[in-house]
Amino acid sequence: MRPVPWLSGCLAAVLVLASVEQVRSQVLPTPVDEAESVEAGLINIESDSQSADNVTGVVTASGNVRIEYPSRGVIATSRQAQYFSREGRIVLSGDVDLIQEDGSRLRAERVTYNLDDERALALPAEGNQVRSTLLIPAKPTETTPLTP
Repeated sequence: MRPVPWLSGCLAAVLVLASVEQVRSQVLPTPVDEAESVEAGLINIESDSQSADNVTGVVTASGNVRIEYPSRGVIATSRQAQYFSREGRIVLSGDVDLIQEDGSRLRAERVTYNLDDERALALPAEGNQVRSTLLIPAKPTETTPLTP
């Protein structure tokens, strides 16, 4: 996770003397285009609040969480998400709804996804069940060519 650059006293003085574009090119990170972000495995997280603990390496997003994982073709929503950077795992909890671009879907109370081996464990709320909708591709059938 890249730290967010904050304006210090020195930078504030530079802002007064320099143009906005000059400062922007020095302070803001270079935007990553969409193709690069897919290759890099970037994950986009939107939520009502987010916090990061640099000591433990845990990033927590709470409230109306929406995660986009373009390189895996996955969009997920939940009430909370935690990214454990040291373990390479994401834990989604509270009304988890995970949708893949092929239409497959998973609904559970808690989903733990291991980024290293791409394995997921879904658990239901007490007294309920996990629900999956999978798209299973049909086997291609061999056709006999028509001869005149």
